[in-house]
Amino acid sequence: MGAEMQKNQLKALWAKGQPALNGWCSIGNPFTAEIMAAQGYDSVTIDIQHGALDYSSALPMFQAMRASGATLMARVPWRDPGYIMKALDAGAMGIICPMVNTRAEAEEFVSYMRYPPYGQRSFGPTRAAIALPGYGVAANDEVLALAMIETADGVANLEEIAATPGLDGIYVGPADLTLGTQQGRLPPGFDRQEPEMIELIRRIADVCKANDIKACLHCGTPDYAAKAIDWGYDLTTVGGDSRLLAGAAAASVSAWKDLTGRDAASKDQGGMY
Repeated sequence: MGAEMQKNQLKALWAKGQPALNGWCSIGNPFTAEIMAAQGYDSVTIDIQHGALDYSSALPMFQAMRASGATLMARVPWRDPGYIMKALDAGAMGIICPMVNTRAEAEEFVSYMRYPPYGQRSFGPTRAAIALPGYGVAANDEVLALAMIETADGVANLEEIAATPGLDGIYVGPADLTLGTQQGRLPPGFDRQEPEMIELIRRIADVCKANDIKACLHCGTPDYAAKAIDWGYDLTTVGGDSRLLAGAAAASVSAWKDLTGRDAASKDQGGMY
């Protein structure tokens, strides 16, 4: 008898009716990833799409985060079978796929996630077989397929996409969702306050619930994330490594300047110091 495959801890958390907190890594560095994973997130996602990294960075990041016990995921650059399967082979237990606009695209994405007879994933879990004992076709039941709804077409086809067999959830990126649906009338960004965007974000959660899949939202602050949980979201991402680093550094610099009066003194001296 071989070892039983490790269970996806996000699924276990959701089975208890509890929401999940996701961390976000955009810096291609194993130590930064290890620091993020050690902070108590339920899951951590490596952003291969927009992050300053590629597969050669992502692999050691997965290795560095293994000890944390968090569910490790990746946002891939596109609905590309090669990248999706390679990220899974590296040990990702969930894939966030951008720009899913139709039911057909959602079906295509889902097919890349699972081995036959439920999909067309090619077998070769190079690192996953080492890092996740018992890895094999059992992965079909453990990996999470999360589609991003980001465009007017995606919103128009929301109900059909959410009903796709094998799709585990929808991940909302508010910046692209705003760009895609408002066509430049509103600037991109997180934590939307506009009534029309709040209505849309809440509608996505309702459609997910109606189809028994998970609703996930990228947020900028814990306060907004808590509000999203009240709206019915099952997973929220709060910030990310680059934003958290910038924010902490900016706060430290600002506090130092206030405490020492350095900026005030330089202004008194005509900007010279």
